[in-house]
Amino acid sequence: MGMGKDLYEAFPQSKAVFDQAEEALNFPLTRLIFSGPEAELTRTVNCQPAILTMSIAAWEAFRSLNRPEGEAAAFVAGLSLGEYSALVAAEAMSFADAVRLVRRRGELMEEEALKRPGKMASILGLDLAVIKDICRTAGVEIANINCPGQIVISGGVKEIEQASRLAGEQGAKRVILLEVSGAFHSSFMAGASVRFAEELRKVKISSAKIPVVSNVSARPENQPAEIAGNLVKQITAGVLWEDSMKFIISQGVMNFTEFGPGKVLKGLMRRIEVNAQLRNIEKKDDLFLEQRGER
Repeated sequence: MGMGKDLYEAFPQSKAVFDQAEEALNFPLTRLIFSGPEAELTRTVNCQPAILTMSIAAWEAFRSLNRPEGEAAAFVAGLSLGEYSALVAAEAMSFADAVRLVRRRGELMEEEALKRPGKMASILGLDLAVIKDICRTAGVEIANINCPGQIVISGGVKEIEQASRLAGEQGAKRVILLEVSGAFHSSFMAGASVRFAEELRKVKISSAKIPVVSNVSARPENQPAEIAGNLVKQITAGVLWEDSMKFIISQGVMNFTEFGPGKVLKGLMRRIEVNAQLRNIEKKDDLFLEQRGER
């Protein structure tokens, strides 16, 4: 809790993002982010718009201290929910539409999780081929390929428990059961995917001004129909984050900036490309260090 408060207080551009979110949702999101209760904030339906809001608040604060259009970016990308932040930054979608969409996305995912209970687990230290065999044996699916040695699986409760045991037997360094409410990025979310497609039809999606590297294809997408289709697929498909970052690196990009709460993507990049240059913008101090050239 409290994330983004210093940006809210220091930058009118960031405050405007929080205000836009509340207006779009007709919901006191700012108070929930700053004051909790934590149990309510961490619900999928609230967590998703909260993270999007904090990420775009950081982006807008950053832009206010640089050129009006921000730094010239060759590509933008975001892991799962983060893809919506990337689309807003690329001006393919308005922030108001994005925050409404991710709240609805969270609602649909929660509803589907109640119908088909499931779990997710992160497996550390096993090759992809080994994990694919485990998934076939246990009847689960790969949800995220995050970086070398870190793959997330998704499926039924008993099936994930079986897959976790098999991973341990195969020599996994660690298997972590994730604190999530359902089997996301799997076929368990098929119903949510169908209903979310209907929501997307109500939203204007424009051609992206910066290529958005899609979670489901690990390739840049610019056109509205492709962007919409991938957002629907993303709900049930695995996230190809490692491949997405490798594609961007293959295009000669070695400088990356992560916007929003946490440093998860920075940690993943260390495993993908040790020579990549990384920075995080999540609080006021990060921006002033950036401005003084101390990062």
